[in-house]
Amino acid sequence: MLRNKLLTLLISLMAGLLGNEQAFARLYDDVIASGYIRIGVYRDFPPYSWEEQGAPRGIDVDIASRIANELGLSLQLHWITPDEGLEDDLRNNVWRGHYLDKDEDNPLAMKQLADVMLRVPYDKAYAYKQDSLGYLINEFVVMMAPYHEERWQIAYDTRRLESVKTLAVFQYEPIGVEIDTVPAFYFTAALNGRMRDKTHHYVNPRAAFDAMEQGEVAAVMAMRSEIDWLLKRKSSPRFQLAENSFPTMGKQVWDVGIAVRETDRQLGYAVESILDAMIRDGRMQRIFEHYGVRFTAPSFYQVEREAAINAN
Repeated sequence: MLRNKLLTLLISLMAGLLGNEQAFARLYDDVIASGYIRIGVYRDFPPYSWEEQGAPRGIDVDIASRIANELGLSLQLHWITPDEGLEDDLRNNVWRGHYLDKDEDNPLAMKQLADVMLRVPYDKAYAYKQDSLGYLINEFVVMMAPYHEERWQIAYDTRRLESVKTLAVFQYEPIGVEIDTVPAFYFTAALNGRMRDKTHHYVNPRAAFDAMEQGEVAAVMAMRSEIDWLLKRKSSPRFQLAENSFPTMGKQVWDVGIAVRETDRQLGYAVESILDAMIRDGRMQRIFEHYGVRFTAPSFYQVEREAAINAN
């Protein structure tokens, strides 16, 4: 009796999992036929994506809305809580899902995955990265369609610093960084660790900027878009942008694009075409400017533009 009940339960679970695989992994034709597209954006990540009084806001939210409109679909946002690394985020939200992330209407099934994920660092070397056995780490995902160039940026308090011509100043003046990020590791290791004691860690760039406003730190380092947005919010000449570089840091500029399942390149190409048109006709830049953020086209467009100038 008990054995039969266990077998029945096991069969039900397997059926639910198999059905779930069909349900949340949608191909291009499924997306178009459904009348909606599910686009993944990061949770609580201004100026890219966040909720304000229950309403979604941000650069990537606006981009997602334009994609849906161009495809003639309604938009469903898939809010992503970041895991330990990008590989985890891609696995949990694009191609497999997380076993703990259950559908509220069907506890046996995982939630539907994102059809498209935004704000994915675009790097060919990473896209084709292999494990120790030679297998592709990201074989189930395609990273494509870069739509923005991002970089690191410092903002400083003019009451504490006249300028930031060299990072050596942070041997003596404190700087705020988000915990467990590239700036956090950089400032604790660069210059043989001489800036470590002056590096203050915060839960996010907003908290670091608030600390600078209160005089706890003399500067903040984060992604340029985050710094631009924070400067617009504060709207005070007291805080200025630094123009320094970051010696020995490694990659300081990178493109940002989308990710889709490897089996659904067709949807990726459709979205890529929309993003390309938005970059070329200026709509992408206007979205960024709406949030007080500088827009820099991905490297491909910069090379293309330089080639056109040289040709003339």
